[in-house]
Amino acid sequence: MKKFKNKNLTASSKHWIARQFSDPYIKLAKQKGYRSRSAFKLIEINKKFKFLKNNLNIIDLGSAPGGWSQVCSEINKNGKNLSIDILDMDKIDNIFFYKKDFNESDFYDFVNNFFDQNKVDILLSDMAVNTTGNRDLDAMKTNSIALDVVNLSRVILKTKSSLLVKIFSGKDEDILIKNAKHSFKSIERIKPDSSRKESREMYLLCRDLKTI
Repeated sequence: MKKFKNKNLTASSKHWIARQFSDPYIKLAKQKGYRSRSAFKLIEINKKFKFLKNNLNIIDLGSAPGGWSQVCSEINKNGKNLSIDILDMDKIDNIFFYKKDFNESDFYDFVNNFFDQNKVDILLSDMAVNTTGNRDLDAMKTNSIALDVVNLSRVILKTKSSLLVKIFSGKDEDILIKNAKHSFKSIERIKPDSSRKESREMYLLCRDLKTI
């Protein structure tokens, strides 16, 4: 790992910079024009489970800076791709971006209007809280967001459709998975190779939404 002698940097800052320099997925993202290394997580999961296809209605929640949206744009060329974030995101071809909070009371109506009253085929969420260093607290907060996404999926997804959502292993994980199992026939808990080994992040691929 590359070492830095700048005395103004904290130990954690030096570690972060060194990790950025040595991360092969960051280098590969730059080579292939992806905005973030997270694009490879979605590519890897889809290569195995093949749930992303062309001509679908797809929502990417927490989309900025746009790595997952870029993958959707490449695969879903003839469908409708809606990306949502409370942060700004630069334009991507074949992506409709709106700066919005998915917890806003009008979000359901907003989605219905965007897709012309047709429901959604795929809901994606790579959202997580900014880490604090308290791993249990971070897991609990991120899994709370994931639970909100699972609840949203019940009302905006078509029957037999799919949800991919980030979770953190740890606090409330079992409760979250149990909740998802009430709504989806198939649940896969996935740790992509492109996810950092030291990270608690996992992904739930929930397929075949039950008739509610």
